[in-house]
Amino acid sequence: MKIQSTRFGELEVAAEHILKFEQGIPGFPGETEFAFLPYGSDSPFAFLQSTTDADLAFLIVEPFSFLPEYTFELTDEWSDQIGVSTDNPPQVFNIVSIKESLNQSTVNLLAPVVVNWRDRKAKQIILEKVEYTTKHLLFPNGLPDQTAQGGK
Repeated sequence: MKIQSTRFGELEVAAEHILKFEQGIPGFPGETEFAFLPYGSDSPFAFLQSTTDADLAFLIVEPFSFLPEYTFELTDEWSDQIGVSTDNPPQVFNIVSIKESLNQSTVNLLAPVVVNWRDRKAKQIILEKVEYTTKHLLFPNGLPDQTAQGGK
């Protein structure tokens, strides 16, 4: 599938990298298909690029690389909607907001993106009764290269 992206130009995206959000993403209910674009082979980051709106792309991250304590439970309703189970486990991502100062970038832990790769279905769910926020610091201890140098 060929798609246009303001950020990446024209892209040829394989069908297995197109995710269907049946109900859209909160705030973008009409956007139901996104191309999953890995940032790099060993990177926890990726982009979700709308297949219909060249200007709409989200930076996402696998949260467990940065926040190993992050946890939540999928309700049976969400699991059924997405089609995940113990035999078909989900992959979890969170949307990142890059700030002018990179070490102030935040991640939305309150609304994870849950992906069923077998069926290429995804859903951004909004967690209830949790202490997570939409603006959790992605690098609470400073950027990774800074922490290796004692936070300098």
